[in-house]
Amino acid sequence: MKLNHLNLPVADVNIAREFFCNYLGFISVDEKLNDTLSILRNTDNFTLVLMNNKLNEKGNSTYPDAFHFGFFVNNEAEVNAFYQKLQAGGVQLTQQPQRIRRTYGFYFHHQGILIEVAMMG
Repeated sequence: MKLNHLNLPVADVNIAREFFCNYLGFISVDEKLNDTLSILRNTDNFTLVLMNNKLNEKGNSTYPDAFHFGFFVNNEAEVNAFYQKLQAGGVQLTQQPQRIRRTYGFYFHHQGILIEVAMMG
């Protein structure tokens, strides 16, 4: 069985789409861009669906503290280069790359979502 998509509620679909496309290698596969829902895909054919928080039927629009998802890169140089790219783009970063468990990487938040970038172990 293969995980093929993730539906991610966000505060601002347009900002999230721009972020995931500009920094994390996704492309938009939407025929018409809108502020309610956006479908993105990466080079591994993984689909990320960005959904506006207002579509949450029960109004829950926060993630648990430990909820996060991670992206692997090949080595420390790529971790550092990605960190510098985010920094140059004005993304707020509170942690520099460092040893994390048995790898090297860092965490940051975007629209209340915790994201990890780390070297493959």
